[in-house]
Amino acid sequence: MPEKNKPFVVTDRRKFTLDGTPRPDADPSPEPEPRNIPAAPPAAEPPVEFKSPTPAAPAHEPPQRSASAAPPAGEAELPPPPTASEMEQANAAYKMTSERLDTAVRAANPGMDHPPVMSFEQIVQSIYMTTMMQLGGATQPGEQPKVDLMGARQSIDMLSILAEKTKGNLTPAESQLMDNALFEVRMGFLEVTQALARSAAAKAGQPNPTGRPAPGPSIVR
Repeated sequence: MPEKNKPFVVTDRRKFTLDGTPRPDADPSPEPEPRNIPAAPPAAEPPVEFKSPTPAAPAHEPPQRSASAAPPAGEAELPPPPTASEMEQANAAYKMTSERLDTAVRAANPGMDHPPVMSFEQIVQSIYMTTMMQLGGATQPGEQPKVDLMGARQSIDMLSILAEKTKGNLTPAESQLMDNALFEVRMGFLEVTQALARSAAAKAGQPNPTGRPAPGPSIVR
């Protein structure tokens, strides 16, 4: 036979009523002493992992130069060219400053002519005159010429580069002026170097029929 369901019995174990007086039907057994339940140990925190700080990327990174844009070996990297607006502003400022300078010079020197406008002929003549002076062309009569061979060679090379870069862009008169200037400075350079070689050979002890030291230009070092 199936066992009958037993009724649930609820026992009031409170020893005092709501007004604080002892209840007559309270259980006389003493209150169980509270058990000391050890507190659970704190959960172990996960170990802190230290990571090296990653350097922040710059706000504006410089553009990377491609391999095709790298300058050839042996050539210096040039700065970017100025814009058309910057070139125009610089040219206008230069002209204005030059005009003010001319006005101040003429005011300080009444009657002075306006300086001539620079031209290609004047550039060639300036380099030509500089070269001839470096070869001793400005020596006064009776003085020993002083020669700057290294400076003269640089001036001649400068004139040669100017002739090469302007080839095909000169008028017949400008081309003739350039050819004449190059011919004369090159021949003058050869004459001076040959004279120095003869003077050095004479000083080295070679016979001199005149019995006097061979004259020759002195080299400016």
